[in-house]
Amino acid sequence: MKKRLVIVTGLAALAVIGPLAGAAAAQEADLAAIVLAVDQIWLVLAAALVMFMQAGFAMVEAGFTRAKNAANIIMKNLMDFSVGALMFWAVGWGIAYGTTEVINLFAYGDFFMTDPSKSALWFFQAVFAATAATIISGAVAERTKFSAYLLYTPVITGIIYPVVVNWGWGEGFMSPFRTIGDPIGPAGFLDFAGSGIVHMVGGVAALAAVIVLGPRIGKYDENGNPLPIPGHSLTLGALGVFILWFGWYGFNAGSTLAAVGADFASVAVTTTLSAAAGALSAMITAWTYPVYGKPDVGLTLNGALAGLVGITAGAGYVTNLPAVIIGLVAGFIVVVSIVSLERIGIDDPVGAISVHGVAGIWGVLAVGLFANTDLVDALGWSSGVGGLLVGGGVGLLATQLVGALAIIAWVFPASFLVFKVIDKTIGMRVGPEEELAGLDRIEHGMEAYPEFLEQVAPPQLLDPVGD
Repeated sequence: MKKRLVIVTGLAALAVIGPLAGAAAAQEADLAAIVLAVDQIWLVLAAALVMFMQAGFAMVEAGFTRAKNAANIIMKNLMDFSVGALMFWAVGWGIAYGTTEVINLFAYGDFFMTDPSKSALWFFQAVFAATAATIISGAVAERTKFSAYLLYTPVITGIIYPVVVNWGWGEGFMSPFRTIGDPIGPAGFLDFAGSGIVHMVGGVAALAAVIVLGPRIGKYDENGNPLPIPGHSLTLGALGVFILWFGWYGFNAGSTLAAVGADFASVAVTTTLSAAAGALSAMITAWTYPVYGKPDVGLTLNGALAGLVGITAGAGYVTNLPAVIIGLVAGFIVVVSIVSLERIGIDDPVGAISVHGVAGIWGVLAVGLFANTDLVDALGWSSGVGGLLVGGGVGLLATQLVGALAIIAWVFPASFLVFKVIDKTIGMRVGPEEELAGLDRIEHGMEAYPEFLEQVAPPQLLDPVGD
C-alpha cells in the first residue's frame, strides 16, 4: 500500500513538475533570444553611428581645405566607405577573423563572409575599417590623384588594417582574446575601441603617404618656412567635428559589443570627459603658444578630436579622472605635433597624422598608465592587471609599448611600399597646373561651388589646359 502511494505521488509530481520544467526551459530560451536581439540592435545602431562619422570626416576635410578641392574630398570619403566595405567583406574579414590562424600573424578562411550569425559584428568591424582608410584622405588632400586613391584604399581596408585587427582583437600574437596560447605581456595588448588598432593605423599610413607625396605648392617659402593655407570653411570643419564627436559614442560605447550586462554608459562618460578636456587643453596651448598667441579655432577643434582618439583605447578601462587627464595631454600634444610636423616639411592639411597617429600612440600608452584593475577584470579579458600610475606595475605599460611599436613596424613600411609602387607606376600626385586649378575640375569635371569659383579664380587657373 505504501509502495503504491509512493508511486502514485511520484507520478503526480512528475505530471506537475514536468510541464513546469519545460515552461522554465522555454522561458530561458526566450530570454536568451531577447538578450541576443537587444545586443544585436545595440551593435548595429552603434555601427550606424560610426558609419555616419564618414560625413564628419568629409566635412572636416572639406572645411579645412580650399574650395576648389571640396568635391574631390567628398568623392574620396564616399569611396572610402564604398570600396572599404566591399574589400573588408571579400578579403579583410577573413584576414582578421578567418577560420585558420597562421603563426598568430594573420588568419585566412571565411572570405566573402556568409554566416548570418556574424552579420552584426561584421558590420561593426567594416565601419571601423573604413574609418582607418578615411584618416589618410585628409592628410593627402589637395594634391593626390583620385585614381591613386582608389588603388591604395583597398589595400588599407583589405590587408593592412585587418592584419592589425587580427593581432589585437582576433587570435593574433598580442590579443587578449586568444583561445589557444597566451598573448604577450601579463594580459595582452589592451585597446578597448581602437586608439592603436584603428587610429594609429590610419595616422601612420597617412605619414607614409605624405612623405611620398611631398608638400602642397605654396606651403613653404624659399627658405623652407611653413606658410598658412587656410581652409575655405571653418563652419564646415566645426560641423564635421561635432558629427565625429556624436559618432564616437557608437565607436567607443559600441565596443562593449553588447547592451545587456555591459556598462556602456560609463564608456560614454569617459569619452565625453576626454574630448572636452582635449578641446580645452588645445585651446589653452594655442593661446599661450608663441606661434599662435590666440585661442585658435582649428586647433581647438583638433584638440577635441585628439581627446576622442586618446580615450578610445582606454574608454572601458579607466575611470573618470584619468579620462580627463588623457584628454588634457592629448590636446596639448596635438598642437605641439601639428606645429613640429609642419616645421620639418610634413604638410598635413587637416592635422590627421597628429590627431590620429600621435594622439593614438598616447591613447595606447595611457592604458598602461591608468587602466583600472577592477574595470579590466569586470570585462573578463584579463586578471589582476592595471596601469602603472594606479598601482598595477610596469607590465601592462611595457605590453602597450610593444603593441604600439608592432603596429608602427607593420603599417609604416607596408603603406610606404604601397604608396611608392603607385607613385612609380601611375603616379601619386597630380601635376602643378592641376593642383593650382584644383582637383574638382581636373579630376571630376566640376566644382563644388561653381558660381563662387568663377567669380574669384583667374580663368587660367580654372582652365589651365585650355579645354
